[in-house]
Amino acid sequence: LPVLAGYIVAAEEQGVDRALLSGTIQNDILKEFMVRNTYIYPPAPSMRIVADVIEYATQKMPRFNPISVSGYHMHEAGATAVQELAFTLADGVEYLRGGVGRGLGIDDFAPRVSFFFAIGMNFFMEVAKLRAARLLWSELVAPFKPRDPRSQMLRTHCQTSGVSLAAEDPYNNVARTTLEALAAVLGGTQSLHTNALDEALALPTPFSARIARNTQLILAEETSIPNVIDPLGGSYYVESLTASLAAEARKLIARVEGMGGMTKAVEAGLPQRLIGEAAARKQAKIDRGEDVVVGVNKYRPPDGKETGEKVDLLDVDNAAVREAQIARLKALRANRDEAACKNALAAMTRAAETGQGNLLELSVTASRARASLGEMSDALEKVFTRHRAQIHAVTGVYGSAYEGDEGFAKIKEEVDSFARETGRRPRLLVAKMGQDGHDRGAKVIATSFADLGFEVDLGALFQTPGEAAREAIENDVHVVGVSSQAAGHKTLVPDLIEELKRLGGNDIIVVCGGVVPAQDYGFLMDRGVAAVYGPGTHIPTAAAEVMALVRDRHRRS
Repeated sequence: LPVLAGYIVAAEEQGVDRALLSGTIQNDILKEFMVRNTYIYPPAPSMRIVADVIEYATQKMPRFNPISVSGYHMHEAGATAVQELAFTLADGVEYLRGGVGRGLGIDDFAPRVSFFFAIGMNFFMEVAKLRAARLLWSELVAPFKPRDPRSQMLRTHCQTSGVSLAAEDPYNNVARTTLEALAAVLGGTQSLHTNALDEALALPTPFSARIARNTQLILAEETSIPNVIDPLGGSYYVESLTASLAAEARKLIARVEGMGGMTKAVEAGLPQRLIGEAAARKQAKIDRGEDVVVGVNKYRPPDGKETGEKVDLLDVDNAAVREAQIARLKALRANRDEAACKNALAAMTRAAETGQGNLLELSVTASRARASLGEMSDALEKVFTRHRAQIHAVTGVYGSAYEGDEGFAKIKEEVDSFARETGRRPRLLVAKMGQDGHDRGAKVIATSFADLGFEVDLGALFQTPGEAAREAIENDVHVVGVSSQAAGHKTLVPDLIEELKRLGGNDIIVVCGGVVPAQDYGFLMDRGVAAVYGPGTHIPTAAAEVMALVRDRHRRS
């Protein structure tokens, strides 16, 4: 709400009528509850916000796309192609019901519903996925009895996968992104985002961003590929794969509909569980070498060293950004009409209480009065409350892939031996701190370490360092594993270590994993981090190293 409201006000203050604005806002809350986790309020009031945005845009912004239904984040969380297809389209149907429930005609807003899919490395599967999506969406919209053929058209943006990028031998990522971009174009995407080669290490530099941008330009301008619609249509393999994907997705959509729709399925945890199991299964295949990742689990560089340190990386000074943003907020508040701002925020709170009024309309008024994003969010939270998700961790899936594996059994025996000697199993808290909702890595680590015999606590999302430290102390853990993707590690991890010391947890080991630039490893270790594990880390090897750290700390204590 605040972001779109600010966009509308920025336009009107420059003399541009909102009816002329074109663009897209994601506004897809169901996938947040499923996988991405950037939510504030519980599902019911969140769905009201979605409907208010659709209603406002339909009535006052006819050129604007009021929702982009996203499967991208499902793919990145570990979903199979069938799961990404089925759950994304089922979300779309739920949003259509929301619009119709507001009294909008299906043809008034369905043509402006767009989609967003991920494109991974299974080349033909990704082409077939986009082809199947168009077929299925047309089928799913038909019962709403549209008269405008555009209502049944699926228009989609695509982004190459971030999960497929590797920290090791990172220049290989240019080839990966190029192939994924090609699959998106052959599959019929309307627009495209290509990832940069260094995104498994840090935020992109201008150098890497230019390569990513030029990958698109070369496909668009030099190959003539975009001149042909559905160039793989008629291929026996692609047609067969498309039909197979559509058939399996129909079964899963029917299962969701049988539960009462996607909101009910999300509340019951069905998509979270299925996607979590798929992610664990996929990671086990990579760790076992069954799925090859060049430069990671096969064809590694000759020196055997990670080459990420040879790439020039972007370094963001988090503290400076924070101070600059605080200064901007202070200036904003010093120069606004405080009474008008408070009245606008109070009107938002009243609308949340009564159910009357359009929340985007009221957010536009608040934005004109220079209410901040946080103030608008808080005004609704007073009534809607803040959502606390149930953590859905899976067990047994990762370990089952290693049945009969000697190396895996050896690590389990080491864990069992420690339990026999000390009277308790090694205990790990997997912590997600700050505004970082990406929890695929955290869940995969939780399930894999649990299958190796560790006792594992999966911490709540969006914890402060103090909250994570208290949970570690209360649960008497041996290790805190910090999962990071949002570049907060240089501030959050040192704060966690200081909090642990303050609470008497000096003997608790801290390790860090995720998107951490190699240049930051020394910084973290100087502040007490025992080990850092980047993307592509072989989990059994990491578990063996963590177990050795636990043993060493136990001996010294």
